[in-house]
Amino acid sequence: MHPYLLLGIAIVAEVIATSALRAAEGFARLVPSIVVVIGYAVAFLCLSLTLKSIPVGIVYAIWSGLGIVLISVVAYFLYGQSLDLPAIIGMGLILVGVVVLNLFSKSAVH
Repeated sequence: MHPYLLLGIAIVAEVIATSALRAAEGFARLVPSIVVVIGYAVAFLCLSLTLKSIPVGIVYAIWSGLGIVLISVVAYFLYGQSLDLPAIIGMGLILVGVVVLNLFSKSAVH
């Protein structure tokens, strides 16, 4: 499987697991707790496979940058948590950084 597809799966699984953390209420609710554990297991499995062919710094930059943005979008729709303008600008800069890293950095080439 292509390493960037694995990274995408890892990011989505992590966002799902993180979103379920709130619903798990400190692991007091069974179903959301199971989603958390399975989500993180899938995320870290896919992340570890990605590291076989993409440098760890690049993987982590993409993982954390996209994860921050996606979890913020999910939290907005799922939990009604909004962001102020500085937060939105900051996340925009994170996205720009991820794009620059992938388009222009020779380090991202595997």
